[in-house]
Amino acid sequence: MEDLRYENEEGTFSVSYRKALSHHMATSHFHSTYEIFYLMSGQREFFLKDRTLVAREGDVILISPNVLHRTTNAEKPKHERLVLNLHKSCMTLGQGAVSHVLLPMLDREYVIVRSALQDRIAIEALAQSIIRETHERRPGFEVYAQTLAMQLLIVCCRQIEQNRMEKLEAPSPMHERISEIVRYINDHYAEELSLTILADQFYLSPYYLSRFFKEATGFTFVEYLNSVRVKEAKKLLEHSSMKANLIARKVGFGSVTHFGRVFKSVTGHAPLYYRRGKKD
Repeated sequence: MEDLRYENEEGTFSVSYRKALSHHMATSHFHSTYEIFYLMSGQREFFLKDRTLVAREGDVILISPNVLHRTTNAEKPKHERLVLNLHKSCMTLGQGAVSHVLLPMLDREYVIVRSALQDRIAIEALAQSIIRETHERRPGFEVYAQTLAMQLLIVCCRQIEQNRMEKLEAPSPMHERISEIVRYINDHYAEELSLTILADQFYLSPYYLSRFFKEATGFTFVEYLNSVRVKEAKKLLEHSSMKANLIARKVGFGSVTHFGRVFKSVTGHAPLYYRRGKKD
């Protein structure tokens, strides 16, 4: 089995397993669920919010909702990974409250856990059980797989509480420089921004900035800026009553028509889809 995918009708739980010789996320990637990415073999570079980090075999990356992320190293594609997505509504225990054990993850935008051997064995066993349940799809498999996913998450969160998560360095000084620029975009996305404006701001040539921005993040400058703006617009659509045309201007789009076109290209849905009771 090289590829396995399952998503429930509500969009609150999904399982994706892949053993690949080639893979590269082709589109902007953020979603309304928590993501657990377990790298079973190989090595991957990840762009997470504003940094490019290297993950290796056995690492688990926990990513909160609406955090932009993408794998970037298509030239080293061979890998095996399991990706689980859980909505917060699936993470309740007992009387419907989220377990305090999960708070270390819920309080962070992302974290990379590099497991000790004993925990790595436990994570691998849980991952294989999730894959098997999803593949066989016997009665009750979704609930069983969610329960296993919660166990995996708890194993990781225990390590975070014990300060055993990994602090990873950027691959190169160039990646650090691009991280500065990404943080600037995250802070100024609502303003007029262009490759030329950023190049002048950071004393770089537009050609250099364009080339290395793509290499470090996996996004072109325009793709990333649009993704940040759409991500912020999506939050306003879900959590406010502000009209779509006002949201478009607030996040930096010049026209509501352009906003609608870009929003749909990034999320797959028109803006008002998130105004109709969509889970956050």
